[in-house]
Amino acid sequence: MDATTEFLSDYAHRLAYADLSPDAVHQVKRTLVDTLGCAAGAFDGEPAAIALRVASRVQGDPPARILGSSQTTSTDFAAFANTVLVRYLDCNDTYAARGTGHPSDMIPAVLAAGDGHGAGGRAVITAIAAAYEVFCRFADRIPLKGWDQGMFAAIGAACGAGKILGLDQAAIGNAISIAITSGVPLGVTRIGELSMWKGCATAAAIRTGVFAAELAAEGMTGPGHPFEGRDGLWQHLAVDAPKWERFGGGGEPFSIISTSFKAYPAVVHTQGPIGLVLELRQQVAAAQIESVRVATYGEAVRRTAAEAEKWDPATRETADHSIPYLVAAAFADGAVTPATFAPSRIQDPALRPLIKKLTVVEEPEFTRRYPAEACTRVEVTTTDGRQVVAETSHPKGHRRNPLTDGEVELKFRGLASEALGAKGCDRVLAEVWNLEKAATLDGLFKSLQRAPTM
Repeated sequence: MDATTEFLSDYAHRLAYADLSPDAVHQVKRTLVDTLGCAAGAFDGEPAAIALRVASRVQGDPPARILGSSQTTSTDFAAFANTVLVRYLDCNDTYAARGTGHPSDMIPAVLAAGDGHGAGGRAVITAIAAAYEVFCRFADRIPLKGWDQGMFAAIGAACGAGKILGLDQAAIGNAISIAITSGVPLGVTRIGELSMWKGCATAAAIRTGVFAAELAAEGMTGPGHPFEGRDGLWQHLAVDAPKWERFGGGGEPFSIISTSFKAYPAVVHTQGPIGLVLELRQQVAAAQIESVRVATYGEAVRRTAAEAEKWDPATRETADHSIPYLVAAAFADGAVTPATFAPSRIQDPALRPLIKKLTVVEEPEFTRRYPAEACTRVEVTTTDGRQVVAETSHPKGHRRNPLTDGEVELKFRGLASEALGAKGCDRVLAEVWNLEKAATLDGLFKSLQRAPTM
């Protein structure tokens, strides 16, 4: 077992609920509220329907439930289908570092394993914290360099699911090895015109992590040196083996506390521009705009405005990764919600003239300050020659400008109420805020079943 595998497996095996700080426990529950709201808001999404159809063909032993329904499947397929739900709206949490991603993608891995194996709330909270610690510490040290964030997610999911399954250190090490040697996805998933797979790629990585943990539980072994050996991950990434420092616990803060939530259902790099436009819209009507200049950090430009497809999006997945589209929609509609990504709105020719008035540029100082800050400035010139400007370094939801508990609940209700109803939302919130008292996840999964339609 190489040093990285040994370090990760030892940490995941040893971490106990008693090691978690009160802040970490609370943040796990806040994140679960946010994540389940995103999932409930995606119940009618086409990728979710596809995932449900595929998952329903598989019977699990033990069975695990798919969120929003009474349908059961295997734990790995439940993890896949539920992660598709979580990712569809592109509204779940973000961790920005050398490698950026959505660590809450791993929560369905823990929930699926926990549901299938009868885990209690404290075990689930602990496993989520462990998965986050692995994901975020990797993101701190490892640039993705053309690979996808599912690389981190597969490892974290294997640790979280392995912890729920009660694996010893050696077995968790095997789960990590199996997951990473078979689950390194390509970054091309998020380039050009984006497909449905943009929101499903990490779901496949999560399924790999859960499957790896189940194999390891039965005695399957993986390569002993998946990170540091010849042809291992570090060689393929062309990086030196990181020197792993102490992870969360024993006075060391837990990484989950440093994650950010999204105020709008779009890629994290658009949160600043959207919020600023909604602020400026109170001073300038869309019809008064002569030009709009968005200055932001380099990664935001590369991900959301550097390709032709981002200036004329044809798919939902491309639109929620497009600063030009989102700025125009925010000015025109006064909001960015799931309805912003209806096909009729994405294709609406009325937005194209406003998009043509935009420029998106990199501000070198903003690039220097990223990822600690997410700086954006929006400058609007009006048809009568006025200029109005707004700027932010920490958009709403950023870890340095976090959503309050009340705002997290409000976001949850806004996404979930159509599917669950007001009382259903109340039940889910009660289950999550009291999760450490739950003997099983049965109450949580029942609370998430869709309200009957009349």
